[in-house]
Parts: sequence; structure tokens; C-alpha cells
Amino acid sequence: MADRKHGLPPPLTETEVHHEDWDRRDLTGQQHTRVAFLDVDMTEVSGSGAVFDECTFRDVALNAAALTDCAFTNCTFTRCSFFDATFTRCKMMGTMFDRCSYGVLKVAGGDWSFVGFPGADLRGASFTDCRLREADLTGARFEGAILTGADLSGAWLQAADLSGCDLRGSDLSTLDPLATEAKRAVIDVDQAVVLAGALGLDVRPFPEG
Repeated sequence: MADRKHGLPPPLTETEVHHEDWDRRDLTGQQHTRVAFLDVDMTEVSGSGAVFDECTFRDVALNAAALTDCAFTNCTFTRCSFFDATFTRCKMMGTMFDRCSYGVLKVAGGDWSFVGFPGADLRGASFTDCRLREADLTGARFEGAILTGADLSGAWLQAADLSGCDLRGSDLSTLDPLATEAKRAVIDVDQAVVLAGALGLDVRPFPEG
């Protein structure tokens, strides 16, 4: 299992849900604390306002899930599938993802601060207008992904691959161009100035006249 940031252990669970079929279930308003979901089919689940706190998901299928304003705080996802899943304004603070598959995962808004995606294959995924403060993205693959309007302040980006990624509007203040692959990445003018500064360049306007 991939390590959490700073070596913190995953929360212990108290109850378990085994091998159940939750296909297309409406999760609106459900609340679960320290529950282990093991080999549960959550394909096409939907709903809003559901809360999962310190839960573990192992071998769970969340393909085509459509969840809005839900919370998965300090959870752990291991070997789970998120193909074509959509999370809108969801709270994922402190959640860890380990050996999961993502396909065309779509994230719109929400707070994903302190999440762990070390080594994740997020090619083709979309993260727009969300918080990823101090997220562990070490070694993550974002080739061709969309990562726009994201707050990446303090994010760990060492050895990440952002080749061809659309980064416009995102906070790149902690991106080290020498430690992160970013060929053909799409950035805006303000970001270009930030990255030039990170390379030690002295950016100043050309004097007129």
C-alpha cells in the first residue's frame, strides 16, 4: 500500500460491508463512519449530501458514479475503479488513493486538499476549479489531462508528468520545472512568469523609448 503523507496510518474501521450490489443506488443523505466497503459494486451510484468519514474502500467499482456535494474525508481507496465517475463540489480532504484506475474521471469544484495520488495514472482525467492544496501528486501521470483553475499551493509534484496537460488558471507556485515533466503543457501568461522565476530568471518589462 502507498504511504500517506508524513507516514500517517490509515484510520481503523469498525464495521464492514462485503460483496454487496449497490449498483445505481441513490446515496443521498447517507452517513457512514469507519466502515470498510469490500468488493462492493457501486457502479452508477448517484446522489448528494452523502458523508463517508474515515472509511475504507477496497476493490470497489465506482464507474459512472455521479455524486454532488458529498464528503469522503480521511478515507482510503485501494484497487478501486473510477472510470467515467463525476464528483461535483465534493469534499475529499485527507483521502488516500492506492493502485486505483481512473479512466476519464471528472472533478468539478470541491476540496481535495491533502489527498494522496502518489504514482496515480490520471491521464485523461479532468480537475477544474478545485482545491488540491498540499496534495501528494508525487510521480502522478497527468499527460493530456485537464487541471485548470486548481489551487495546487503546497502540492507535492516531484517526478509528476504534466506533459500536454492544460494547467491554465492553476496555482503553480510550488512546481519545480526541473523536477516535474511539463513538455507541451498549456499555461497562461501569469503562470509563465511564475515558472520563469522558478528557473531563476529575472523577469522585467522591456524599457520603452
